[in-house]
Amino acid sequence: MATVRFTRNIQRHVECPTREVSGSTLRAALDHYFQENERARGYVLDEQGRIRQHMVIFIDGEMVRDREGLSDAVRPNSTIDVIQALSGG
Repeated sequence: MATVRFTRNIQRHVECPTREVSGSTLRAALDHYFQENERARGYVLDEQGRIRQHMVIFIDGEMVRDREGLSDAVRPNSTIDVIQALSGG
């Protein structure tokens, strides 16, 4: 099963522990994770199910390419890292 991890700065806003999930695409893996955590879904994805602009997701260290359809492949041993993009000066 793939592992979904959230950075600490996200965990300050919404409870989102590291969990193992099934799914062969990012959409399927996140849907599995969010089944038990709808609040985290709203923090990461917009109303159309796309990755919010202030969020970045990596699968095995590679930035997700399909931010709208979430069709990027996930392997059974993949690590999915959800990161809040930080800005400022």
